[in-house]
Amino acid sequence: MNAAADWGSTIMTASTWVLPVIIAVTFHEAAHGFVAYRFGDDTAWQAGRITLNPFKHVDPFGTLLLPAMLILLRSPFLFGYAKPVPVDFSRLRHPRRDMVWVALAGPGMNVLLAIVSSLLFYTVDYVPPQPAEWVAANLVHSIQLNAVLCVFNMIPLPPLDGGRVAVGVLPRFLALPLARLERYGMMILLLFLFILPMLGSQIGHDLNLVGWLISTPARALIEFVLWITGQSE
Repeated sequence: MNAAADWGSTIMTASTWVLPVIIAVTFHEAAHGFVAYRFGDDTAWQAGRITLNPFKHVDPFGTLLLPAMLILLRSPFLFGYAKPVPVDFSRLRHPRRDMVWVALAGPGMNVLLAIVSSLLFYTVDYVPPQPAEWVAANLVHSIQLNAVLCVFNMIPLPPLDGGRVAVGVLPRFLALPLARLERYGMMILLLFLFILPMLGSQIGHDLNLVGWLISTPARALIEFVLWITGQSE
C-alpha cells in the first residue's frame, strides 16, 4: 500500500506539472518566432512555428522526458525545453540588434506567464473544492517553472537566450569566441546539470552549480511577480 500510495502521489504531482511545462515552452518558442517575424525574418512563419499548438513545439526529450526525470530524481528545480524555433538572423533588418530582441522574447514571455498565473490565483476560490487544490498546484508550479525557465535561459551561454543576448551586446572581440561555443553549449549544460551533481554525490560534495546559479535569482523573480500581483504579504 505504501508503494502504491507513493506512486499515486508521484503521478498526482506530475499531473500538476504537465500543463505548466507544455504551456511555458510552447509560448516561449512561439514568442521567439513572432518577434523574429516582426523584425523581418519569416523562417518560423514559413515552418508553421508561430503557433500556440504544442504539437508543433514539443520535443520528446526536452518537453516530456527531461522534466519527468527531474521529478523522479526529486530535483530542487524543474525545467524543460521545446524544439527551437528556426530563426535566420541574417534576414533580420538589423541582425545584431534584432537578435537581442528575438532572444529576450522567450524569457520575457515566461515572466508574463508567471504574472498571469499569479493573477489567476484570484479565481481559485470560485472553483469547486476538490479540483481547486489541483488548479492551485498547477498555478504555483507555473509561477515556479516560468521563473526558472526565464533565469535558466538567461545564462550567457549559447545556444541559450542569454548567450544570444551576450553575443548581440558584447564587443565583437568577445562576441565571436562566445558565439563559437554554441556547438558545444548543450554538452556543457548537460555536464553541469547531471554529470557534476552525480560526481558530487559520490564524493560527498554539492556540485550542483546550475541549481545554485538559478535558485537565488529565480526566488527573487517569484517574489517580484507575487509583489506586483498583490499576492505577497
